[in-house]
Amino acid sequence: MAKLTKKQKEALSKVEKGRIYNLEEGSALVKEVNTAKFDASVDIAVRLGVDPRKANQMVRGVVSLPHGTGKDVKVLALVTPDKEAEAKEAGADYVGLDEYLQKIKEGWTDVDVIVTMPAVMGKLGPLGRVLGPRGLMPNPKSGTVTMEIGKAVTEVKAGKIDFKVDKYGIIHAGIGKVSFDAIKIKENAQELIQTLIKMKPTAAKGTYVKSIYLSSTMSPGIAIDTKSAN
Repeated sequence: MAKLTKKQKEALSKVEKGRIYNLEEGSALVKEVNTAKFDASVDIAVRLGVDPRKANQMVRGVVSLPHGTGKDVKVLALVTPDKEAEAKEAGADYVGLDEYLQKIKEGWTDVDVIVTMPAVMGKLGPLGRVLGPRGLMPNPKSGTVTMEIGKAVTEVKAGKIDFKVDKYGIIHAGIGKVSFDAIKIKENAQELIQTLIKMKPTAAKGTYVKSIYLSSTMSPGIAIDTKSAN
């Protein structure tokens, strides 16, 4: 096990063992226990009472965080020439089609989100092996396959994120930076949690939101009272 630094020990001591914090306390504490020398991401892990192996218990969707993620999201718009101006105006970092399809084929994936049109999806199919594992394949459910290219780019840039429950029933998401005010972290977390609650599958039985943890890059996890996020 790696030896903890003095700073890491100090951070760990601030998180009371066995204590469950309300969301307001946790959002302030996650800023205090950060030990990274850079503006670390604030992450949330929500464990749900679902069985993701069953199609009727899969939880997947999108949420627009009120204060964004704090991250400069690099967007590639794969569009036909008539949509290029719209994508550029909305702030897409890369705009085009065949030349970028070729670059992806050659292994280039230096983007965070790809936005495209229904007519282009057929060309993206063969690139699934490159894009799929990196979570870059556009999807109509996440709003990244649409004719409203400008709107899609603007929303992604403003803090729209997509999420999907993993095989252990946990949703992981980045909801800000430690430089954010505690209230902004709290409101972003609340927005995600409330979105998840609205999406509860009818087939899910028992406790739906089982646990919530907040953490930042390299910080200890902070247990959050699930009721405080409602």
